Amino acid sequence: MELELRHLRTVRAIADAGSLTRAATALGLAQPALSAQLKRIERTLGGPLFERHRYGVRATALGELVLERTRILLPAVTELQQEATRFAHAPQHRHTPRLRIGSTHGPLLGALVDRLARTAPGTDVTTRTSWSERELADLLTEGRLDYALTGACGSAPPPGPDRLTWREIAVDPVCVMLAEQHPLAHAHQIDLADLADEEWACVPGDSCFGDCFTAACARAGFTPRRLYETDTASCVHLAQVGRAVGLCRATFPGTPGITVRPLAGTPLTWRHLLGWHPAVQSPDAAARVLAQARAAHPELAVSPP
Repeated sequence: MELELRHLRTVRAIADAGSLTRAATALGLAQPALSAQLKRIERTLGGPLFERHRYGVRATALGELVLERTRILLPAVTELQQEATRFAHAPQHRHTPRLRIGSTHGPLLGALVDRLARTAPGTDVTTRTSWSERELADLLTEGRLDYALTGACGSAPPPGPDRLTWREIAVDPVCVMLAEQHPLAHAHQIDLADLADEEWACVPGDSCFGDCFTAACARAGFTPRRLYETDTASCVHLAQVGRAVGLCRATFPGTPGITVRPLAGTPLTWRHLLGWHPAVQSPDAAARVLAQARAAHPELAVSPP
C-alpha cells in the first residue's frame, strides 16, 4: 500500500482524539474499520504508531515522528490547494474580466455593483451574501471571492487571517428603525435609555456586535428585554408592526412604515470594510474597487432629520 494524504489525516485524527473510538466518531467510521486502516498504515510505515492504554492511545516514538511530519505536510498541502485555486481564478487567467464580491450588507453591495457596472461595463460581477464575516474571510483566503464587503463593530479587528488586506470604507453610527407610529418616531435623535422597555431586532453575525450592544445598554442603565436575531426582512417586519426596535446602519434604505433615527451620543458604531487577498488582487485593481465602495457609501447614508 502506498502512503496517501488521507492516511496522514487519519493518523492526525487519532492523535487529536486520543482514542480510536473518538477518532472513529469524528471521521464517521466504524471503529473496526478504523482499526483495520490503522494496521495497514502501520505496516506501510514499518511499525506501530500508537500504544493502547486504559484511557485511549498514546503515540509511539515512530508515531511522534510521523505526527511531526504531518504538522508540516498537511498545512502545506492545504495552502497549495488554496494558492492553486486563487491562481486559477486570478483575473489575468480569464478571457472575460470577472469580479466575485461577497457581502454581509445588501444596500452597500447593491450600490457598489451599480457603480462597477457603470465604470467597468465589460466586467462580469457576481455576488454572494452571508451573515458571517468569518465565512467571507475564509472564502477570500480560499480564492473563492475576489473582494469581501463586510464590517466590524467599533474598534474590533477585521475578520480572518492577517495575510488578508482590509481597508475602511466609512464609519457609521448605529441607528434604530421604528414604526412610524412609535412615540419617538419624530424625535431628532433618541437616547438609548428611552428605549429601555423595548424589545430589539438585528441581523445575526459572528462579530462582537451583540456584546457591544448589550454593553451600551448597560451603560444606559438597562438590560435588553429580548433581542431577535433574524434576517433583514424579518427585522423590518418586527419594527413595522411595533414588535421590536430594529438596529441598523446609516446605510439602511428608506422603507414604508419605518423611520430611521440616530442614537444620541453615538453609543455604537460600525466600520464598513473592504477586504481582499494581496497575492491575488493587484494594488491598482483593489484601489479602484475601494474607491467605488467609498463613493457609493454617501449615496446611501441617512442624514439626520
